[in-house]
Amino acid sequence: MEASTDYPGVRRGEGYAVAHLDDLGDGPGFRKIRKGLEVTAFGVNAIVLPPGIETGFHYHDLQEELYFVHRGTIEMEFGDGSVERLQEGGLARVDAATVRKIRNAGEGDAIYLCAGGSDGYIGRDGRVRPGEEQRVHRTDGGDRDAGERG
Repeated sequence: MEASTDYPGVRRGEGYAVAHLDDLGDGPGFRKIRKGLEVTAFGVNAIVLPPGIETGFHYHDLQEELYFVHRGTIEMEFGDGSVERLQEGGLARVDAATVRKIRNAGEGDAIYLCAGGSDGYIGRDGRVRPGEEQRVHRTDGGDRDAGERG
């Protein structure tokens, strides 16, 4: 994917891109995370939905979606008539063919992230650099590793 000049606030380095949501647009609607950060392995957007607004019902041919509520409260209504309320931190996975719509159920803007893809999970392929054994460790000088419970 070619580097985008549409998002001057995005900072890029060798093999990465970082940004704030506000770097990808303003006002209600889609924030094109995939395009802005040059994501190539899956689709991903953030959506800013004002109070009193809902999306239309939709479904996909292939793309399973994962929703994460960053701010506010949304309700997801499914084709079978069921409704699920998701607050900040809420998650929902929706099959491609499942009909759904989303409404802002709060008094302020709702912001949710939607990531979609197909063709399955590739498995855990994370690795540590040679000479490093832990992927998570304390940075505050404490005695225990971050993965330990006490």
